[in-house]
Amino acid sequence: MPVTFSHGKGAVLTDTNGKEYLDALAGIAVCGLGHAHPAVTRAITEQAGQLLHTSNLYQIEKQQRLADKLCEISGLDRVFFSNSGAEANEAAIKLARLYGHQKKIDTPTIIVMENSFHGRTMATLSATGNRKVQAGFEPLVQGFVRVPFNNIKSVENNIGNKNIVAVMVEPIQGESGIQVPDTDYLNKLRTLCDENDWLLILDEIQTGMGRTGQWFAYQHNGIKPDVVTLAKALANGVPIGACIANEKTASVMKPGNHGSTFGGNPLACAAALAVIATITSEQLISKAADTGTYLIDGLKHKLQSVSGVREIRGLGLMIGIDLERPCSELVLQALDQGLLFSVQAEHVIRLLPPLILSKEQADTIIEQVSQLVSNWCQQAAA
Repeated sequence: MPVTFSHGKGAVLTDTNGKEYLDALAGIAVCGLGHAHPAVTRAITEQAGQLLHTSNLYQIEKQQRLADKLCEISGLDRVFFSNSGAEANEAAIKLARLYGHQKKIDTPTIIVMENSFHGRTMATLSATGNRKVQAGFEPLVQGFVRVPFNNIKSVENNIGNKNIVAVMVEPIQGESGIQVPDTDYLNKLRTLCDENDWLLILDEIQTGMGRTGQWFAYQHNGIKPDVVTLAKALANGVPIGACIANEKTASVMKPGNHGSTFGGNPLACAAALAVIATITSEQLISKAADTGTYLIDGLKHKLQSVSGVREIRGLGLMIGIDLERPCSELVLQALDQGLLFSVQAEHVIRLLPPLILSKEQADTIIEQVSQLVSNWCQQAAA
């Protein structure tokens, strides 16, 4: 994009020419607390003055504290720390394979979804349901069966496959245009996994850390996965990933099976602890739920009579506006007006504003996005 940002504060970024932008993308769901949040800045500064790295040969106090916190908010038992979402998903895939081999399955296979996105390492791009991500990197990693998203019957059709060990799914597909499944979809997947002794692996890299109005999107369904992966918003921009699992699943991983040089380092863990403490103290999860409802209702009201708008969908601060024709040009038009968002799947405007978004900023997003979309659709009609 033809812009370079020099600094930011809250939900506002400033470029090198001094122009301000309302950030409705939050670094692609990373900066949940906005930019330059004082609690995160303080945690990073203090930790940098004490210790950056010792390696995982030794105990790391803040890593242990962060693991305890993540187990507490997830309801699961053990954590492996990495440096990115792709690495967290790699750990989940390796856990599933170890789990399968422990059951004497020679070719452990994971059910994954069409149009999914799990990362760009060889295993995670193989799990991803997007040919653009995979093209040119063949041969892909084997051990995945792909089925349509939000289609329980297609998962049931694999019950006879004795190599299946897990189902890996995003609670809401972000990269393919904010695809929200039926409200009982995850519950039905949980039941199928229980009945067939499969693991339920939830990729919450984009949905986690309060974005949907719960710490994790699965908490809307009253279930627990066997494995959940986190990254993006966990440390508000400091690279970190986490693979969290229940004891049954985590116990298959033994010392030496997996590791990470930088994973769970003191700096990243200090930032993540500050993020969790801030989300808790400022009640940002309920705020995300309320602001998300306000945004969706406002956008629906403004765009209800606009021909060319297919659907406005989302959960919490994860919102998609589905248009009838490709609209990538709107990203530059919005940039020119001082607003940041992305377009996914060519025709879906994706809004991922920070959890600290004010009502006034939400109103600005509603007004600017509605005007951009209305003008775009009118041009198409003309």
